[in-house]
Amino acid sequence: MKTLTITKARANLSSWMSKALAGQDIGIIHPSGEILALRRVGVYSDDYAFEEYGLAEKQLGRIAKKLAAKDVAARITTRCRTG
Repeated sequence: MKTLTITKARANLSSWMSKALAGQDIGIIHPSGEILALRRVGVYSDDYAFEEYGLAEKQLGRIAKKLAAKDVAARITTRCRTG
C-alpha cells in the first residue's frame, strides 16, 4: 500500500484516484495517525435514494410520478409559448 500525507494526496489527487481505480492500494494518513483507504465503491440505485434522501421505495415511486407529471406540464407550457 502506498501511503500519503493529506498534503501530498491533495497536490495530485486525480493521479492518485486513477491509480486507485486501476487497483493500486492508496492510503491517506489522517492527522490522528489512522490511514484511510482511497478506493472505488459501488453505488446501487436500489438503495441510493434511501441512503441520500431517506426515501423508501414507495415514496420514491410517488415522487417519480409527480416529477414526470411536472415535466409533461412544463413541456406543454413551453410548446404553447413558442408555438
